[in-house]
Amino acid sequence: MAFFRQELAIDLGTANTVIFKDDQVVLDEPSIIALESKTDKLYAIGNEAQQIEEHTPPRLYTIRPLMNGVIADYDAAEKMLTGFIKKATGMKGGLHKIFKPALKIVIGIPGGSTPVDMRSIRDSSAHAGAHDLFMIYEPMASAMGIGLDVTAPNGNMIVDIGGGTTEIAVISLGGIVESSSIHVAGNELTTDIVDYLGQQHNISIGRTTAEQIKFAVGSVLPELPEGEEPEDYIVEGKNLVTAHPSTASISYQEISSCIDKTITKIESEIIKVLQRTPPELYSNIVKNGIWLAGGGSLLRGIAKRFTEKVNIAFRVADDPLKAVARGTCLALKGTDNYPFLMK
Repeated sequence: MAFFRQELAIDLGTANTVIFKDDQVVLDEPSIIALESKTDKLYAIGNEAQQIEEHTPPRLYTIRPLMNGVIADYDAAEKMLTGFIKKATGMKGGLHKIFKPALKIVIGIPGGSTPVDMRSIRDSSAHAGAHDLFMIYEPMASAMGIGLDVTAPNGNMIVDIGGGTTEIAVISLGGIVESSSIHVAGNELTTDIVDYLGQQHNISIGRTTAEQIKFAVGSVLPELPEGEEPEDYIVEGKNLVTAHPSTASISYQEISSCIDKTITKIESEIIKVLQRTPPELYSNIVKNGIWLAGGGSLLRGIAKRFTEKVNIAFRVADDPLKAVARGTCLALKGTDNYPFLMK
């Protein structure tokens, strides 16, 4: 019967969804689905759907159901969640319809979620099979995933740069004292790179290629220490003027320049949250430093740049991409012990 009573911890992200079960990652796939154009029938989800994106024949189309960390397309989100839950629980096809497992789920939500956003997530999760659902704000989950004692009478600060949102929070005594959730994050950085290639190199590229560039030569500093400089990235695309194939060599210095305005927006928001922080907690933060998580924290030089800007030490968490998912997993084990969990 344990097969039909399962517990899942879900980080439902704009870019990727991560699911923990029994302290292990059982799913880590892009938050995207592919549907048949005529029937709207589900064709593929996750990795398979991403391979179809930007290469879709007329009979298919792709949807990313989440925008800025919250559900933008309810029906698509339900289909995606249901498909991911099937994968995570091991219930395939018709078996899932006949023997729906009784699911207990903890799911991370952005700090700026409205009651409408929360209701959408609650309803989608319920239709996807959740019988007992808890929600946790992503900054709190991220802090737990990093290993911080969120219930201690101590001030800790988290900056989680995800795909759709950057979550900034000061946490103490099991609560979020000050916070900000802004729609300036990885997706905007990707757009910066797409726009830059078009304007400066006359090359048209897709977002998948821009993501690869960001990973290969992404940097927030125009000068990196010797030995840490990545090799230039050779990008191939269509010339916007001639429509002929075109190539360009992209350096980390170029990426640093083209994403600078977006990174500056995140810096400014960090400073605003610090300005609102009570003096006692501010002193704790100066002593403890500020933790970085999320995919954006993997940009080269980001901890150094933020440290120099704010004059407080920034540290990148271990395996920052999984911080929220690990935190939801810990919350799942103690749903009776954490009053900050929401039903």
